[in-house]
Amino acid sequence: MLWPEVVRRAVKVGSDRELVGVYARRSDLPRSLFRELIDQAGTRLWFGGYTSYFVWLEVPNAAATLGAKAQVGADVRFLLGDPGSAGTTARERIEATPLTLATRIAMSQAEIAKSPEPLAVRLSDRHIAMSVWVFDDEAIVATHIGAGLGQDSVTMHLQRREAGGPFDRYVEHFESLWADARAA
Repeated sequence: MLWPEVVRRAVKVGSDRELVGVYARRSDLPRSLFRELIDQAGTRLWFGGYTSYFVWLEVPNAAATLGAKAQVGADVRFLLGDPGSAGTTARERIEATPLTLATRIAMSQAEIAKSPEPLAVRLSDRHIAMSVWVFDDEAIVATHIGAGLGQDSVTMHLQRREAGGPFDRYVEHFESLWADARAA
């Protein structure tokens, strides 16, 4: 009787097999993870962060790399926050930081514009409390809590292992937001 319970605790089964890691803060992720996921992805690179500003700080030559991937057929998308929305203004009051959301969104748009290949960009304020970045069959999901900035968000690293699992649910979430967003 004890053995099956010990095995269940030690071995991932079901949907939890998709969970690669959980981090108390996005800033606790290994510094190289986003760079590695971008480098390894070949078909789908979706950035569903409200500003995704940190990408330009953490990933050298990100615009050139993403543009090159788009040139060979990768689906590269940025779902950014709507800098003029009431949701953005309200969140800026909560964060109370000199580097506002609207500024970080503008900086991401300026970096995206440096890509040698046009990248798809849409704006929405529906994802202000959760970010989803998808790289082929891996994803980073950050749930924003309290008044903290994005780097303070509880963050999960997922890898697709089954149809309809947590990874697929977050992909569906991104697709729903993308469908409702407006072109930048």
